Amino acid sequence: MIYTLRHVTTYTYAKPVSFARCSLRLKPADGEGQSVLESAVTIDPSPATAVIRRDYFGIETVGITLDAPHTRFRVEALSKVRVERGPLPAPESGRSWEAARMAAIASRDLGADAPVHFLFPSARVPLLPAVTDYARASFSPGRSAYGGAFDLMARIRSDFRFDAKATDVHTPLAEAFALRAGVCQDFAHVMIAGLRGIGLPAAYVSGYLRTIPPAGRPRLRGADASHAWVAVWCGDGWLGLDPTNGIGVRDDHIVVARGRDYGDVSPVDGIVSGSGKQKLKVEVDVIPQDEQDEIGALALVG
Repeated sequence: MIYTLRHVTTYTYAKPVSFARCSLRLKPADGEGQSVLESAVTIDPSPATAVIRRDYFGIETVGITLDAPHTRFRVEALSKVRVERGPLPAPESGRSWEAARMAAIASRDLGADAPVHFLFPSARVPLLPAVTDYARASFSPGRSAYGGAFDLMARIRSDFRFDAKATDVHTPLAEAFALRAGVCQDFAHVMIAGLRGIGLPAAYVSGYLRTIPPAGRPRLRGADASHAWVAVWCGDGWLGLDPTNGIGVRDDHIVVARGRDYGDVSPVDGIVSGSGKQKLKVEVDVIPQDEQDEIGALALVG
């Protein structure tokens, strides 16, 4: 499947901002059944400096500075991506979770995808006894790592309520877990904490999920959203699981970045020098190739 992706982030400020420094992580990733065919980012106002680099986890990050007063900051990312992943493994296949845990501990790999980086607590994913105990119920002795992780994913999907008003981007993991409610970021953080708590490496994945409009109704421009899910290391590589929807990751998921938690992969973050309130608007389109006629105006440039 080939997708055209459009991600527009717009900040408006009540009073002029004199200086801003931001990091943008908006280019989809290459690899693991995914290839970027085209990609371009448009920034308004034009930055004084823009430096492209790859961080430790291989995420392409654009660091920009804005040094002229402005009351609006807009970033539009357009990409075309091919996604072709193989079939999902059987849920109870692969190494036992105990063997996968030992393999992760024994590994000497320090590369960007090495399991050791995703074993330990991170800024937004502390290890909490209550979350570990919740996860442990899915991992009976000898069960496969993937089978246990799949079961944990399904339980989170069943036990937690999707509620965009229950949490925000700064809600602590413990609070979201106690509420049994939140959004994809919260579901992913809870699952990661549970997996790490029993010794399995788990990563936070940001990206997009294809959505299908109701029958007979047109796709609404800008109505899609960013998404987040989990990659679990099962001893022989990484496998994606989506606890928000209770499904394994295949061709409907498009990966942008993978890190320890949301803080590593935030699409746009940074600091501004100014006062007054700000408003944020995010518009996302995930358009499969067979629906391209609907978005002829979204031609890639740059």
